[in-house]
Amino acid sequence: MADQRLNKLAKLLVNYSAEVKKGDFVLVQCDEIAEPWMVEVVKEAIKAGAHVETIIDSHEAEQIKLRYSSEEQLQEENFMQKVMLEKADVWLTAWGTKNTKANSNVDSKRIQLKTKGAASWRKIYSNRTGDGSLRWCGTQFPTYADAQEASMSLSEYEDFVYGAGLLDSEDPVEEWKKVSAYHEKWIKYLDKKKELHIISEGTDIKVKIEGRKWINCDGKVNFPDGEIFTSPVEDGINGYITFSFPGIYAGKEIEGIKLEIKDGKVVKATAEKGEDLLKTLLETDEGASRFGEVAIGTNYGIKNFTRNMLFDEKIGGTIHMAIGDSMPEAGGKNKSVIHWDMLCDMRNGGEIYADGELFYKDGKLIEDINE
Repeated sequence: MADQRLNKLAKLLVNYSAEVKKGDFVLVQCDEIAEPWMVEVVKEAIKAGAHVETIIDSHEAEQIKLRYSSEEQLQEENFMQKVMLEKADVWLTAWGTKNTKANSNVDSKRIQLKTKGAASWRKIYSNRTGDGSLRWCGTQFPTYADAQEASMSLSEYEDFVYGAGLLDSEDPVEEWKKVSAYHEKWIKYLDKKKELHIISEGTDIKVKIEGRKWINCDGKVNFPDGEIFTSPVEDGINGYITFSFPGIYAGKEIEGIKLEIKDGKVVKATAEKGEDLLKTLLETDEGASRFGEVAIGTNYGIKNFTRNMLFDEKIGGTIHMAIGDSMPEAGGKNKSVIHWDMLCDMRNGGEIYADGELFYKDGKLIEDINE
């Protein structure tokens, strides 16, 4: 029997997150293991009056491409993805895999080349989500592999995934509207500020945000959600930052990441594990050594690191920064074929100042500032 929360998720994605309406062209895409999710989403989108097309990706086929392709083949653009994203009004995706370690022994250079092959559709995606002509939302379909990665049984992981999305509540949409209102208070505060000063263990970094817009992540783009973010001024970051948790890229882990930044550019990068991949990623293109995002996680229903950034970047009490592509809707101008988030725990003595005013301490926004 299908989990009823899966149907609730599909209804929420179609009707709340993407606001699908009659006549919309909706692209629904996932790995073959997530087909039960696709079936529910397609049903709800059709009921909303949309024209629906689907793409089912093959985990095994992608591994064959990555293993046997020449360098030229790895960099070839995904024509179908490009054409679909040029036309679609809505793009709904679900992550889920049969094997989270499939790329463990793949050379970092091949992963980099394959990433470059996504440049054409990535540019379309970035531009169209930035100007609002493409509504996108991505979510997680619980699988055994992802559950194992999070050190949970499948049933525990299902409870975690759906619980993080507030799908156990009587009216999930109403709960996400409350999250949205809470975020909006802090967005109004931060939109007036010029600079953040972030301090935690191994971290002392100043980030200019003047003229940039903070974005309310309330279940409209990622689901589950729970963060506020902006794109920092490209040459306005100075200091150093230590990321508390492993960075995960294409299924490969990079641990103990430390970055030194001068005038927005990473000038020194070290890692206790996976340093070669870290440096390879930073050299992907000109924009890969600069930052496209700084964000504060607000979902306190997510407490533990699961090696899945969809959830981990939302952990209440953490901040994250992403190298690479920035968000045009936030005023970002940095361009890259990658956008890679790294997570910093602020729950044990972390502080954030905005123009010299402390507004965040020990993993929590200080409530009395805007009262």
